[in-house]
Amino acid sequence: MHRLRQKFFRRVCSATLNRLVDRFFRHVIVNHMVDISKNPLDLAFSALADPTRRAILRQLLEQDMTVKQVAQTYEMSLAAVSKHLRVLTRAGLVRQVKQGREKICQLEPNALGAASLWMESFGAFPDNFLDGVEEELEALGLTRSPPLQT
Repeated sequence: MHRLRQKFFRRVCSATLNRLVDRFFRHVIVNHMVDISKNPLDLAFSALADPTRRAILRQLLEQDMTVKQVAQTYEMSLAAVSKHLRVLTRAGLVRQVKQGREKICQLEPNALGAASLWMESFGAFPDNFLDGVEEELEALGLTRSPPLQT
C-alpha cells in the first residue's frame, strides 16, 4: 500500500510540475540548435548539404515527379521524403504544384543562380596564378616529390 501511494504521489507531482513548467516557462524554453535563416544563400547551401536532397534535385532535373514517385526511389518513409522536399521548397530550389490529390515536384529554374554567382567569385583567379605559386614554391625548395612506385 505504501509503494502504491508513493507511485501515485510521484505521478501527480510530476504531472503538476510539467503543467507549471508548460504554463510559466513556455516562452523561455527554446531549442538553440535550430537556427532558421532567412538568407536565400544560407537556405540554398543548407539544403544542398544533405546527399539525399542533392539526389532528389538530380531526379527532378530529369523530370517532374510526384512526392510518391520521389519516395519510391529511397528506402525511407513518405514523411521523411516530404521533410526533405519541404527543406528544398523553403530554400526555393523546388516548387510543389498541387494537382488533384497529388503534389507535383518541379525543379525551380534559376534557383541556384545566387549560389552559383557567389561560388564563381572564388574562382576568379588569373590564368597564370598557379604558375606563379609553383615558381615561388620551387624558389623556396618546396617542390612536389615524385609519386612512390610499388
